[in-house]
Amino acid sequence: MSEERRQAVLQAIVEGYVSTSEPVGSQALARSKSLGVSPATIRNDMTILEEEGLITQPHTSAGRVPTDKGYRFFVDHLAARALREPHGNAIRTFLSDAVDLNDVVERSVRLLSQLTRQVAVVQYPSVRDAAIQRVELVRMSQARALAVVISADARVEQAAVEIGPDATDEQIARAAAEINIEACGLRPTAAGAALEAWAARPGQPSWAGPLAVAIAEAAHGGVVEKAVFAGTANLARAGRDLDSVDIGSVLDALEEQVVLLRLLHEMSTEGEVSVRIGAETGNEALARTSLVAAGYARGEGPGAVIGALGPTRMDYAATMAAVSAVSRYLSTVIESE
Repeated sequence: MSEERRQAVLQAIVEGYVSTSEPVGSQALARSKSLGVSPATIRNDMTILEEEGLITQPHTSAGRVPTDKGYRFFVDHLAARALREPHGNAIRTFLSDAVDLNDVVERSVRLLSQLTRQVAVVQYPSVRDAAIQRVELVRMSQARALAVVISADARVEQAAVEIGPDATDEQIARAAAEINIEACGLRPTAAGAALEAWAARPGQPSWAGPLAVAIAEAAHGGVVEKAVFAGTANLARAGRDLDSVDIGSVLDALEEQVVLLRLLHEMSTEGEVSVRIGAETGNEALARTSLVAAGYARGEGPGAVIGALGPTRMDYAATMAAVSAVSRYLSTVIESE
């Protein structure tokens, strides 16, 4: 019973500190929480929690605040009890109105930032089977052209093709127009078949076949490492949790997308929702922040990642719930494309 009560005291301290940013005292807990014990008993529990490194006293006569270890215990053992589905209908409506992949991602990152009041990051799904959005043909020299394939997942791939010195600009322009009619909106396999049929039409130039193959191969492409952010202004609202130096360091880390995405990808494989607190991020610039991440749109490919970053004094239950919910709806929308 005493262990359960101490856990309840820890949960109350975490939730109280997250809510007010003020240290939480025993008298306040006794008044505001239904713990069923006296302030003296709560103080005894606080002493044990402090000895275990789960809470600390900022200064004499002050209440207690959670340590990173305390937040970790809360996330691992207590936050799940408080998880709630945030604005489910609003998420569905907000994402279902999106017109294309770019719109889905942009809407998702704004929505997650609004729900969590943190910095939100959404990586574009690394889908090798994304549909072709547009194809451009650019003459590089008298005998070579460059095919530029823009996919629906914001990926851009290029392929050089030999067209011979006799190819005219009119032929190139006509080929580009016909290719866009045949291939746009199709996934790579279907586009490859359509372009093969296009190249076999009577009267096509000799380079139509190689061009069709090059475009189909480019459409399959590789893995996209592009992410969008929203809510960086929320860092400035963190008050005393993050000073100007901390905020500058965090913004620098956000600019290094590769480092942040690598960390988020590691987290997305640890379970449905993963949390890194303070030093657990392994990045000095993020030592006073926490990251909550989840993978989405895994399918047959490597999938992508969504996350929220904020000060360690964050509402973990609400943030975890929001990241989980948005990632699930994102997966549903992406996989129905």
